[in-house]
Amino acid sequence: MYQRVGKSAYKADLKTSIVFDNYLNNPHKHYKTIHIAGTNGKGSTSHMLASVLQDAGYKVGLYTSPHLRNFTERIKVNGKEVNQNFVVSFVEDNRNFIEKEKPSFFEMTVFMAFQYFKEQQIDIAVVEVGMGGRLDSTNVITPILSVITNISFDHTTFLGNTLPKIAIEKAGIIKKNIPIIIGETQDEIEFTFIDIAQQKNTNIIFADKLFSIDYGLLTKNNKQIVNVKANNKLIFENLEVDLLGQYQQKNIITVLAIINELQHNGTSIETENIYNGLANIVKNTGLKGRWQILGNNPLIIADTGHNEAGWKYILEQIKQTAYKKLHFVFGVVDDKNIDNILTKLPKQAFYYFTQAKIPRALDCNILAEKAINAGLQGEVVPDVNNALKRAKQNADKFDFVFVGGSTFVVAEVV
Repeated sequence: MYQRVGKSAYKADLKTSIVFDNYLNNPHKHYKTIHIAGTNGKGSTSHMLASVLQDAGYKVGLYTSPHLRNFTERIKVNGKEVNQNFVVSFVEDNRNFIEKEKPSFFEMTVFMAFQYFKEQQIDIAVVEVGMGGRLDSTNVITPILSVITNISFDHTTFLGNTLPKIAIEKAGIIKKNIPIIIGETQDEIEFTFIDIAQQKNTNIIFADKLFSIDYGLLTKNNKQIVNVKANNKLIFENLEVDLLGQYQQKNIITVLAIINELQHNGTSIETENIYNGLANIVKNTGLKGRWQILGNNPLIIADTGHNEAGWKYILEQIKQTAYKKLHFVFGVVDDKNIDNILTKLPKQAFYYFTQAKIPRALDCNILAEKAINAGLQGEVVPDVNNALKRAKQNADKFDFVFVGGSTFVVAEVV
């Protein structure tokens, strides 16, 4: 299981996925799919889109990874997690195949989701890529639309150590004659995507060339409101979104470009559905861990951002947050290059170096040593919940406690 052990669980081919798919008689062919890849934002984008489609009256399957608390979070229909009995019966019913072909944890989960969606008779599935795209198990589908949110450095051991190399792996989801939406125009890789789209004879759309967000503000009920423009014309005024964090504005634009393309191709989505769906993402889909408020007085925020680009957005958001003193509950996994990130973290904060209860977690003592060498100050508290408790004890009501560094640290507190 990659989520727990990392590199040793990764399979760099689609052979088993194709065999598994054929064994189950290609369950994903019984409904429409939308395929979403990218380094950052693909999870939020998937949940936003699912929420809008749900509000438009569609029965929506949502496949995402990793999970925070429960395995069943990965597979949802209209926001309701897959029944545990189905998980058990799927493994039991396919036990002989599983023991013979030895699919990875991720491969099993993907096809469990596809089979569940078939049995639930959904209308459309929003399918998030696990890692990369070209060799990801989800890449057996032929979607009605493919999406790549953005490209930055993550999983470089598997995907390459330059943006063009990573972009080529992500672009592996681009299919012949299937439109591709790119969330963010990036100079270094824009023409990589354009070239691949031309080779596949498919229409390519850059979301940030279609839409822009004029301004955003936060409401008292913890939602952000944005104005969206197209060609300098206001098209969505006071669009309310219940996911906090300014970085979500990039994802909002991507989702609006997806919806625009779906509407042009006959999918019935009204303006009212867009407003309702984006205002109720958490309620409709159960998304957690994105600039999530865990408490006030002191303000406690958790966020799953964990790579360089993700940290850039988080640090910008922290700078815009009012507080007296900053406390940082911080833990990472051991297969990330964190040296660059450590140099960018706020030096005025006090850190509680911790580690999640998974084999991949970097030893908190090693983390503390690296962090102190980078000019940070703090103490070691091995258990995540104890680290948060310690931060709360040390904070007064005007302070800010941030919890993050890895998805698995956040999973233990949300």
